[in-house]
Amino acid sequence: MFDIDTFVAACVEANSATEPRLAIKEVLAEAMADPAAVQQALPPNRAEIARLHVSPELTILKVVWAPRMSFGPHDHRLWATIGVYSGGEDNAFYRRDGDSIAATGGKSLRSSDVVVLGESTIHAVTNPTDEFAGAIHIYGGDFFATSRSEWRGEPPREQPYDADYVVDYFEQANRAN
Repeated sequence: MFDIDTFVAACVEANSATEPRLAIKEVLAEAMADPAAVQQALPPNRAEIARLHVSPELTILKVVWAPRMSFGPHDHRLWATIGVYSGGEDNAFYRRDGDSIAATGGKSLRSSDVVVLGESTIHAVTNPTDEFAGAIHIYGGDFFATSRSEWRGEPPREQPYDADYVVDYFEQANRAN
C-alpha cells in the first residue's frame, strides 16, 4: 500500500543523505515497484502538476501527462528524480548550442521506471501512450522558486520559463481529452 505522507517523509529523510539523489532514487524505486498502489493513491485522471511537498530543499510533484501530450524543451536547474507509474514519458535530451539547442539522445520511461536527471539537463517530454501518464517528479530544491528556461520556435530560442503558459498548456490538454 502506498501512503503519500509516509512516502514524502521518506524522501525528506533521504534528502539529508550524503548522496541525496541516489537515496531518493531508492525511495522512489521502492514506490514504483507497485505502480498500481501509487496509481490508487495518486489517480492519473487529468493532466496536472500537483504539489505533494514543497520546501527550499525539496519539491515532490504528481505530474500527469494527457494521452499523446508533448511539452517542449525546458530545464529545471535542479537535479530531478522521476518515477512513472502509468502510461509513459519519452524524454528527448538537448545541450546548449550557441543561441539554440541540439538533440543529444533520449530515454523512454514506462510504468515502474525511475530516472535521475542532472542540474543542467534540458529535455522535452512526450506521453506516447493513449492513457494518462502518471509520474512522481522529485527536485533537489524549490521547483517553484528556481528560475529556469524553456525553448520555443524554430530554431528553438531560450526564453524565461512561463509558469502561466504551462498551467494553460495542461488545461488545454485536458480540454482536448
